[in-house]
Amino acid sequence: MISVVIRNKNQSKALEFLLSNLTNRYSEDIDEIIVVDNLSADDSEAITKKYNARFETISDFSYGGSANFCAEKSKNEIIVIFSAHSYPVSPNFFSAIKTAFETNESLAGVRCLHSSNDYKNYILNISAKQDPNKSGLIFSGSAFRKSVWKKIEFNIDVPTFEDKDWTKRVLKAGYDIEFVPVIFSYSISRNSKQLFFRFKNDLIGNYQIWHEEPKLTSVLKGTLYSIFKAFKTMLISIFYAIKRFLFVLKFKINKPKKFEY
Repeated sequence: MISVVIRNKNQSKALEFLLSNLTNRYSEDIDEIIVVDNLSADDSEAITKKYNARFETISDFSYGGSANFCAEKSKNEIIVIFSAHSYPVSPNFFSAIKTAFETNESLAGVRCLHSSNDYKNYILNISAKQDPNKSGLIFSGSAFRKSVWKKIEFNIDVPTFEDKDWTKRVLKAGYDIEFVPVIFSYSISRNSKQLFFRFKNDLIGNYQIWHEEPKLTSVLKGTLYSIFKAFKTMLISIFYAIKRFLFVLKFKINKPKKFEY
């Protein structure tokens, strides 16, 4: 059977939709559901208990550390990780994952589909060995084998991309990572502070894992372009806001004929 683990922080509304989806559509495929919560201040715990899932609190959060925590708390060999703001769509989502692991004993993990990049790499048969970044694991919407994790744990020293770091290490150890052609949705809205936090972690992670170092000239060009784009967007928004107001005013003065049915 399968363990589903959900990483969550103050996303009770999204969490409830995900839990409802899991319990109403996939109950026969899932043995346990665990919510790993990072000190939420909302009613995430009450919602978790409403759906008879297990609520576990992690206070010292890191991406690699939380992934290890998820694996530790799960009792089954196949572990699927979701973020609270994601959810499975395909009816055979979990059964297809189970079949993939049963078919290949060397399979360490699988990546399911949620973006145009996933669809293209899957259709073009671009393997994780060829492209560990875009065909390797991505938490959320990936599954991994616990027995492999016991040998190769997730890296707690990377600020992000713990999934990509693990992908590279398990592939080097001779294991496989494959696509499973089932679909999940991943949607999140981040504010400016959250986007900057993500930018910092991504920059460090890209350097540590992919050895990519940003060039100051490129960063400066990007900064100037962002300022120009923001200013241009503001002017266009003001222009069309005025146009909308004038159109409504014109409509009120000269209304079109109503149709009677």
